[in-house]
Amino acid sequence: MFMGEYRHSVDEKGRLIIPSKYREDLGPSFVVTRGLDHCLFVYPQSEWRNLEQKLKALPFTRADARAFTRFFFSGAIVVELDKQGRITLPSHLRDFAKLEKECVIIGVSNRVEIWSKEAWAAYYETSEDSFNEIAEKIVDLDLNL
Repeated sequence: MFMGEYRHSVDEKGRLIIPSKYREDLGPSFVVTRGLDHCLFVYPQSEWRNLEQKLKALPFTRADARAFTRFFFSGAIVVELDKQGRITLPSHLRDFAKLEKECVIIGVSNRVEIWSKEAWAAYYETSEDSFNEIAEKIVDLDLNL
C-alpha cells in the first residue's frame, strides 16, 4: 500500500527521484501514465494488469469508454529505476502534469501520484474545506477519529 507525501525535483533531463518507501512495492519497472486532475498515475506492473483487465471489459461501443481508454493507454510508458532511484519522465507526461521543477509525490493506496507543487497546493487548498463533507458522503466507516 502506498501512502505519504514527498517532495522532489525534476532535473533538466526529466529525471525524478522516486521515494525509497515506494520503490520496493513498485518494483524495478512500473507504469506511468496520465492521471486525472492533471497529475501522473504510477502503477506497479501487477496493479496495471488488474486495471488493464477492467478497462478491457468496458464496452468499446461507448464513446466515453473509448475516449478514456485512448487517453489512459496512449500516455502510458514503462519506466525503470536507475541506480540512484530515479525515473526519466518523457516530455509529453511532464507537459501534461506541468512538471517543471518541484514535484509532490503522494501515495494513494494502490498507486502513486506525481503532481507539480503548484497543482498539488491548489488541489489541496480547494479540497481541504470539503474533506469532511466528502467523507460523510462516501465513507461509511467508523474511523474513530
